[in-house]
Amino acid sequence: MRLTQPLHKGLSERPQATALVCGGERLAFARLVERVSRLAGALRMLGMRAGDRVGMMGLNSHRFVEYCYGVWWGGGVINPVNVRWSPQEVAYSLDDCDTGILLVDDAFKKLALDLRARSRSLRTLVYLGDGEVPEGMSSYEALLACAEPADDAMRGGGDLAAVMYTGGTTGLPKGVMLTHTSLYLNALSQLAAVARPPGAVGLLSAPMFHVGGMALSLQVMLRLGTQVLLPAFDEVATLEAIQAERVTETFLVPTMIKRLIEHPRFGDYDLSSLRMMIYGAAPIDSTLLAQAMRAMPNVQFCQAYGMTEVSSTVALLPPACHVPGSDPARLRSAGLPVPIAEIRIVDSEDRELPRGGVGEITVRGPTVMAGYWNKPEQTAQALRGGWMHTGDSGYMDDTGFVYVVDRIKDMIVSGGENIYSAEVENAISQLPEVSACAVIGVPDDAWGERVHAVVVLRAGMALTDEAVLAHCRSLIAGYKCPRSVEYRAELPLSAAGKLQKFKLREPFWQGRDRRVN
Repeated sequence: MRLTQPLHKGLSERPQATALVCGGERLAFARLVERVSRLAGALRMLGMRAGDRVGMMGLNSHRFVEYCYGVWWGGGVINPVNVRWSPQEVAYSLDDCDTGILLVDDAFKKLALDLRARSRSLRTLVYLGDGEVPEGMSSYEALLACAEPADDAMRGGGDLAAVMYTGGTTGLPKGVMLTHTSLYLNALSQLAAVARPPGAVGLLSAPMFHVGGMALSLQVMLRLGTQVLLPAFDEVATLEAIQAERVTETFLVPTMIKRLIEHPRFGDYDLSSLRMMIYGAAPIDSTLLAQAMRAMPNVQFCQAYGMTEVSSTVALLPPACHVPGSDPARLRSAGLPVPIAEIRIVDSEDRELPRGGVGEITVRGPTVMAGYWNKPEQTAQALRGGWMHTGDSGYMDDTGFVYVVDRIKDMIVSGGENIYSAEVENAISQLPEVSACAVIGVPDDAWGERVHAVVVLRAGMALTDEAVLAHCRSLIAGYKCPRSVEYRAELPLSAAGKLQKFKLREPFWQGRDRRVN
């Protein structure tokens, strides 16, 4: 299985059909394949060899899709950069997997020059914009114009296709290694689990540097459909695109759905073409889901549950569970395992629990990652026994539906972004005024969860919330920084001296039947 196969099919079967729509650009499959093959040739001229990593730092665009397929066509491996990260975090991810070439758009061209100074691996910057080419960068369009179209390297199967970075329990990001087979089968499995017609028009407003956004792109491409790309989520732009392009399906995280249906102009647009709303990346509030279903009564809803380490999705809650008269309890579940994924619930000794028993959700199947880049110990721990240990606590009912009730990993999900407490704690601990700190996730109506810091100050020291936030922003992404800070004389510890975070969380989660929001 190779990810470039749909391009060959598109060139053969639908050469003049529209593949990509982005602003004023409309690319047919024939034109897309030409640009992809030229990009592959250009990257080879710049020194990319089989298996080399190539980075992308940009907003969604037709060039982002060209980047993915151009790198794969040329035999390389994509490393899509999380554009919300701090320069320090981005430089680490580039150096960690030795990314030598980075493509950047107008939004990040200034930051890219800073990255060159911070990164030891980065040697070549390619500018994707249409303006004046910054000094020290090559022009993307000029490279395509002078490059000879390259033959498809035909890499596939177990060959590495992507290194996608996620947060780490140690405070450092981890590069998740995904193969051609894992990404290809993930897309096929989702389509098999929830059938969708050919000729799809998919709207991509969720960021493609996330595995969820990329997953929808791959699903639409496999069906030779049309991808409509927005630079980022915007309520009015999303509504306008659905109406103008007759969009049939999209993927949004719950916070985006909330913003969309509550926008004062929501009722001004014709959304009659929309047939499928896939939501995921964070649990959805039952009240919000009911509001969305009322606001879009002709749309089928489908929840996706998964993580980067499983190429995006291992369980889907199908549209049949979202219709009037269906079991309301099911709407709280993560759904049924997709056709090629096995899910089991295990105790602390990795023994499978009976149905209804709460333990860790583990996954086995061909979409599970090959491992974490250059982190053999963390890979062995995550994949022990041949099962991916998700870090989520949950149970499976007698009919096979999976329910998530808590997190075993010390992780917070805010607005669909994963935040590891250790990353934030490491940043706060560098303040000289701080003696100890603990970071937890607490419920938030707008973002699902928010980052809350509990800080113990050194004797005689003082610190403001503003100082904590400013310090954190200099080291980590803004969305990881605390939204609230609490000061205590001490942190709760067990008799053995272990931090008891559950005691910090308890007041915030009282009265809730699950500890994720």
